[in-house]
Amino acid sequence: MNVIKNYQSELIISGIVLISLLLIRFIIHFTITKVARNNGINEARIRLIRRYITVTLFLIAVLIESFVFGTEFKEMAVVFSSIFAVIGIGLFAVWSILSNITSGIIMFFNFPYKVGDKIAIHDKDFPITAIIEDIRAFQLHLRIENGDLVTYPNNLMLQKAVTLVEKDAIDDIVEDDGADTV
Repeated sequence: MNVIKNYQSELIISGIVLISLLLIRFIIHFTITKVARNNGINEARIRLIRRYITVTLFLIAVLIESFVFGTEFKEMAVVFSSIFAVIGIGLFAVWSILSNITSGIIMFFNFPYKVGDKIAIHDKDFPITAIIEDIRAFQLHLRIENGDLVTYPNNLMLQKAVTLVEKDAIDDIVEDDGADTV
């Protein structure tokens, strides 16, 4: 009981912060879902971006709570500089992964092609004409004409010229498959 009495103001502030962040999370998730559905973005991509938002808000909550419970700026600076040093070294080794994740987030908000569209990627070394089957955090799944599945990194998708060959081409394939059955 003494613990609650000693930290009463901190607990009240923590409650207010957590409720505020949950409300902000709800509003952001609602907005992302509404915008994504209006733009025809599939459910898996919506969940992925909402997960990124949740993790970011969680990290903000941990930072705020540490200050609420009396952590000084100098202590936080030491912790964060150590964490960022380790992360920086680790991320330098995996910069490609971060580039693909960042590209995936950019593609979520500003990508003119959707799952089911047939596109042509104008790559000098490996040109591809394929149908977009899925857009993931790291790569696109592209189905080429011979039926093979190609995974194409998100960061390259933003770097190469891409042409829309046919909108909603995946519907034509489903119809063709259904028409061939006896």
